[in-house]
Amino acid sequence: MSASPTPTPTPSRLPGDLAQRLVGAQLVLPCTEFTATVAFFTDTLGFRLETIFPADAPSTAVVTGAGLSLRLEASATPLPTGRAAPSLRLTCRPGTHGGLVAGEALRFTGPGGLQVELVGTETQVEVPEGHQAFVLSRVPTDRAAWGVGRAGMQYRDLIPDRLGGRYIASHIMIPDGGPVPDYVHYHHVRFQLIFCKAGWVRVVYEDQGPSFVLEAGDCVLQPPGIRHRVLEASPGLEVVEIGCPAVHETCVEHGFDLPTPRLDPARRFGGQRFVRHIAAAAAWRPAGLPGAELADTDIAAATDGLASVRVLRSATGGAPGTAGQHNGDFLFLFVLGGRLSLASAELGHHDLATGDSVVIPAGVPYALQAGPGLALLEVALPPARG
Repeated sequence: MSASPTPTPTPSRLPGDLAQRLVGAQLVLPCTEFTATVAFFTDTLGFRLETIFPADAPSTAVVTGAGLSLRLEASATPLPTGRAAPSLRLTCRPGTHGGLVAGEALRFTGPGGLQVELVGTETQVEVPEGHQAFVLSRVPTDRAAWGVGRAGMQYRDLIPDRLGGRYIASHIMIPDGGPVPDYVHYHHVRFQLIFCKAGWVRVVYEDQGPSFVLEAGDCVLQPPGIRHRVLEASPGLEVVEIGCPAVHETCVEHGFDLPTPRLDPARRFGGQRFVRHIAAAAAWRPAGLPGAELADTDIAAATDGLASVRVLRSATGGAPGTAGQHNGDFLFLFVLGGRLSLASAELGHHDLATGDSVVIPAGVPYALQAGPGLALLEVALPPARG
């Protein structure tokens, strides 16, 4: 009987060029019913048998399918029961001959207690019903309020309760600038906006030509499924990102190169057209808020009336207030510069400064007053009027 090998301490990374020489990965699954488990994967689930040994009394097999490689090993130890039991989640395309429709799931138990779930791939984004609420977010003085998110970016949550999971708004910052460790990816979303508040960021999008720079005041509508990548940023970059639903998948596209050789700015992704709004070229017109003017972004047209994104600014000094009320699904205001006063018998009186934001619920009367130097981002679903 040979002695068990002494465990090797886990390294911070693989030594030498081992990472570059990796050729495969197998997930080991102990099986108390080895023969039945092999038959379950090959006959029931349609996996392919790659390896089995020893020939006289098989106890190890490798099966592959659905992009997964499993090493099945005979074991006398029963699988744990309950929530700790191993589970296998398989996704499949919708079909007309026994295929699952999007979001439908089929659950059953395999040999030895293995829990199996077959799920139809999502072709439509599921948006929670959500709820209306007044949400006021102020710029924190403590840097600890910023969390670290994907690709090392720092995030500040502007709608902590996400309005029941329906919307997310994030203030994102890259303090140091330079190359961004991002990758080509896309999102399963209903709506997604990126607005550059400060600094600049270089990005590239599928079928939209070479990479370009978003500067302060610029924004993009990221339609559902468009592949894109963040390349580099200036020190002190700040962007505001609005998404629906709040929780959505970010899917990495391995082996997909950007920019694409094809140029098709009118292409529709998930029924929406990509929009790049350039602040320096914006056309300004009088706004419904007295003493202010606004610039539209064409996002209402590009989303077929799903949402509007507008920028308002003071055209004169302290302007008289204006009363309002909306009956839409979502109204979000972010102060880009200057000051804004919000007054409401139900919501109270609030003075907003640069970096503050507010979500105003539907059906609640309110009044806004633009202070000197106001610059305001307004996002509304459905589009705002006036």
